[in-house]
Amino acid sequence: MSFVCACVRWGCCAAAIASLSVPAFSADKKPTPAAPETVPSYYGPQPATENVDLTMYARIREEGFHHSHVMEFGSALADGIGPRLTGSPNMKKANEWTRDTLAKVGLENAHLEDWGEFGMGWQQINTWARMISPDPEPLWMQAAPWSPSTNGPVTGELVYMDLQNEKDLDKFKGKLSGKIVMLGAMRPTPDITEPLFHRYTTAELEEMETYPTGDARRGQPNIQQLLADRARLAALRTAAVKMMTDEHVAAIITPSRDGGNGGGTGIIFDDNGANIVRNAQVKANAVTIPNAVMMIEHYNRLGRLLQNHVPVSIEVNIDTKFTGDHEHGFDTVAEIPGTDPKLKDQIVMVGGHLDSWISGTGATDNGAGSIMAMEAVRILKALNIKPKRTIRIALWSGEEQGLFGSQGYVANHFGKFAEPEHPDPATVPGFQRQRGKLTTTKEWETLDAYYNLDNGTGKVRGVYTQENFAVAPIFRQWIAPLADLGVSTISYRNTGGTDHLSFDAVGLPGFQYIQDPMDYETRTHHSDMDTFDRLHALDLEQGAILEAIFLYNTSEREAMMPRKPFPHPELERQATSPIPDIYPNAVPPTK
Repeated sequence: MSFVCACVRWGCCAAAIASLSVPAFSADKKPTPAAPETVPSYYGPQPATENVDLTMYARIREEGFHHSHVMEFGSALADGIGPRLTGSPNMKKANEWTRDTLAKVGLENAHLEDWGEFGMGWQQINTWARMISPDPEPLWMQAAPWSPSTNGPVTGELVYMDLQNEKDLDKFKGKLSGKIVMLGAMRPTPDITEPLFHRYTTAELEEMETYPTGDARRGQPNIQQLLADRARLAALRTAAVKMMTDEHVAAIITPSRDGGNGGGTGIIFDDNGANIVRNAQVKANAVTIPNAVMMIEHYNRLGRLLQNHVPVSIEVNIDTKFTGDHEHGFDTVAEIPGTDPKLKDQIVMVGGHLDSWISGTGATDNGAGSIMAMEAVRILKALNIKPKRTIRIALWSGEEQGLFGSQGYVANHFGKFAEPEHPDPATVPGFQRQRGKLTTTKEWETLDAYYNLDNGTGKVRGVYTQENFAVAPIFRQWIAPLADLGVSTISYRNTGGTDHLSFDAVGLPGFQYIQDPMDYETRTHHSDMDTFDRLHALDLEQGAILEAIFLYNTSEREAMMPRKPFPHPELERQATSPIPDIYPNAVPPTK
């Protein structure tokens, strides 16, 4: 009792002394040193040696190779649901199926997140065509996304329209009523002298670890010129569509692009390149003429007949369905909660885009990335992993039209750019658009890393660091025990065109893996060949195992993953900018 009273009395005396102004006391008092500024672990020093748990590697490999569900997921998604255009009934099915499946395998908080209004809901019911004269023949084509229906089969004479300038429109004025118009030039189909299917060689992987210099950098396209040409052609096409609408054209057929393989190969590539206008999903941009994209070999035959003054008549049936003018887009999200009291609020993310185009079933683009992410978190749950940090999976929609799903998620959770106060009038819309100040949220501080797969079904061969130089030594240690699986390459390069860019744009660590190209660019990317048959089970199992290992390793580190210095003005730009030929003039989502 006396000890307590003494402490109380001393406390009172100390408070009284501190309140007095005594010169002799103040002169001898040393200033209190300022507390050192706290540096977040992602900007601070990183350990030189990673704690690589090889026992956990072995457990993950055992589960992933001997008890895999990845092909079951793939069949359910590609075969059972099919093409998944954002805003469509099938996209809704895919969102709900992934949510329910992730909950079934044991993830928590499985739900759908609304990222904003997308546009018109639409699906293809049936599309076919046949030549009536001069020779009866089936013709292969698919409806272009967001095309209206012909309301049953329509028959008409063909008109071939290869437009170079607006003067070319004059010769068609007053002559198009009831016609079916071939809009777009025929193109050659040179012989394919190289295989459509390819895996990276050792030399190619080694080259990825170098920084491109000299001719490699000088050979980059003139983006401004490309965009100017594209804008000119878009204006010409807009004028043509107006004239065709005024004259009540029965249908429009466009040629399939070459897909990068140089030839034809009988494939129909049906994506935003097949749309007659950009942002065709927006009601204000809707094309009211039924339109479709045709296999190039059939398109060329019809065009040659017309060039040789042979009249051609065809019958077309485009059967489509609209489900609403203001459909919203949703992301599927679920997680394995963290267990460490200090680290459980930090988030490690994995994902891929769930949406696809319509002519195939979206198996490689990007069903493959989605089911590998699902399999990765399933493996961790099957092993009853209790991660220190929360592990979260997100499957995006709206990627194909401009990264809308991931961009919306990042804006809602981590940070967004203000519109610039004084925009540059010379800025090209949709490409490196100016941004104002970035405002981040509390969650921005807790996102540890995001890992993405979106290059088809190929085996993972390494990872792009997105010029995050501090992360490379970490990844090298992680992949060293995976050399027998073909994982060897750490590339400092940026890679674009998919959802990790939404994270990278706001200064968060976002990474895309290096995958064997297979026949992704030459055959399956956005085509009617993008089906379950193109999936490679062993490659998908390998990719899911690697993702599970990266998720586990990230979740267990003491320090967060290193980030690039931020803010960095060169990244204050629209996240859809890196590939202008795929995403020109993309419209950001609205709430």
